[in-house]
Amino acid sequence: MLALLAPGQGSQTPGFLSPWLEDATAAQLISTWSDAIGLDLTRLGTTASADEIRDTANAQPLLVAGGLIGATRLFGKDFSKVSYVAGHSVGEITAAALAGALDQNSAMKLVHARGAQMAIAANGSETGMSAVLGGERDVVVAAINAVGLTAANENGGGQIVAAGSLTALANLAENPPEGSRVRALAVSGAFHTSTMAPAVAHLASLAATLTISQPKIPFISNKDGAVVEVGREILDRIVGQIAGPVRWDLCMETLAKCGVTGIIEVPPAGTLAGLVKRAQGEIETFALKSPEDLTAAAEFIAKHSQAGAN
Repeated sequence: MLALLAPGQGSQTPGFLSPWLEDATAAQLISTWSDAIGLDLTRLGTTASADEIRDTANAQPLLVAGGLIGATRLFGKDFSKVSYVAGHSVGEITAAALAGALDQNSAMKLVHARGAQMAIAANGSETGMSAVLGGERDVVVAAINAVGLTAANENGGGQIVAAGSLTALANLAENPPEGSRVRALAVSGAFHTSTMAPAVAHLASLAATLTISQPKIPFISNKDGAVVEVGREILDRIVGQIAGPVRWDLCMETLAKCGVTGIIEVPPAGTLAGLVKRAQGEIETFALKSPEDLTAAAEFIAKHSQAGAN
């Protein structure tokens, strides 16, 4: 049984779109999306610097575009061999489009607004995020809460991301939870916390204008790891998740409970495949990083779609 996963912010690397855009159809699609949202995705994905694509307003549309291009090259329009989809944070928009709940153009409009509004909410907030690596989950979460921070991403595999004021993050770094170390992340604000509430209100208004369809593939939600099969609920959860914690650990548990035997992570791939490998070692992983991986990915699909049919 096969699942498709879409990565979140921080997975992007300079030039990761370049090999994908050697395909004329993909290049035209990226150009069309660029025109639609007023952002040069071609340049951002090929020649832009690491600093430029780290900017939230640029990173998020770039990530969704990359994921959609990679998945389309691999599956075309036929995703019938995929049993579940999931995405980490902004990757949920990619996943919603792959599931068929949103068309690709609507997904790009939504992610463009999401990135811009989250950047605005973060601006001047004096907030940030730090990864807490190692330690017992309950001990780490208690320590994060004790200094007034939020456990914004619970990624499994001994990785929890704390978010909130820069002062509180500094205090956490000086007194890390037992058995852990704290590493500051290069982000502009406290994503997935109440700091993002203004962005939620804006995105909710936009989401109400989008055409939503019933998904063809079940969607696993960051909110609680639940399997969601109603299009409007998927979108409502994506919007609310901007200011709510990401429970990727629960998403991975759901993959295992549902009998998923293999996952393919769409571009820019690697991060989620690594988390699944550490947390759910019985699930095989495949990171689709470049067009050179397409043949091997097709073989992986054949193996795991057969497993799901048995």
